[in-house]
Amino acid sequence: MNVVILDDYQDAVRACGLLDKLRGHDVTIHRDTVKGVDALAGRLKDAEAIVLIRQRTELSEELLERLPRLRLISQTAGVGSHIPMEACTRRKIAVTAGAAGNPSTVELTWALILAAMRRIPAEMEGMKRGKWQVAPMGRIVHGKTLGVYALGKIGGRVAQLAKAFGMNIHAWGREATAERARAEGFEMAKNREAFFESCDIVSIHLPLNKATRGLVTLKDLARMKPDSLFVNTSRADIIEAGALVTALRAGRPGFAAVDVYEEEPVLGGQHPLLRMDNVVCTPHLGYASYETLKDYLGLAIDRVAAFAAGKPRDVVNPEALA
Repeated sequence: MNVVILDDYQDAVRACGLLDKLRGHDVTIHRDTVKGVDALAGRLKDAEAIVLIRQRTELSEELLERLPRLRLISQTAGVGSHIPMEACTRRKIAVTAGAAGNPSTVELTWALILAAMRRIPAEMEGMKRGKWQVAPMGRIVHGKTLGVYALGKIGGRVAQLAKAFGMNIHAWGREATAERARAEGFEMAKNREAFFESCDIVSIHLPLNKATRGLVTLKDLARMKPDSLFVNTSRADIIEAGALVTALRAGRPGFAAVDVYEEEPVLGGQHPLLRMDNVVCTPHLGYASYETLKDYLGLAIDRVAAFAAGKPRDVVNPEALA
């Protein structure tokens, strides 16, 4: 098969030793991202199978119409709104997906919290300039209140680790979050307003969908303390457009640690958060660890090989195989 792997920024397929799994197939790996139907159609015109790394590229129905040879989309982890499932099924394009949970995003969340609270990036830059202890004094997390918005697989683990740091945990979310909070002894906030007002650190752990797009508003952020920290390792569009930058400039919250952006990749330093001294930014590294990518990509590539061998598995839309 002609297999195209998109958006492999860190050359993970080769670095994780996965290319041999596709021996005998014609494989093209792209390490950058292109936008727009024309650019993607040119890149994918001969593809019979596409491997997508998370949601780095969106495949529109208009694009699929220009890919007559395409028979398989192999998605790392779960399927999101970036794949038009109905159009795939109608065009007999099978979509495969699925992966086991991984602690990578949990660990990055805590790396961001600790880096922001102790001003580590600013102090490192100061030392590079020949200075010593240049940033305002950092804060410890012990005794502080961590607010976790949604106690799912990632948020729940973030909350559990907070206990090891001696923190108080306040949760907010739907009924599933309330049930887990009761089961694990976490405190459920009285209401949404109290959640944002009472927490020293707020960490968001929600999937992006129609219900969560723009869910966290400027009013929510404006309720946070002047010395509080807002952390987002989920999706940028969960926050109301422009709200985080506006809130930070107004001083509530006082700080942010962000791994996700409205348009990715962010190139040329062209994002307002990168110009703010009270923000720690990372380039969407939540799942971009060696172990996670080896797992996610390995499974996605195995599904391509299985499909090519006439034994498709983990097909989300089996009707496409009819």
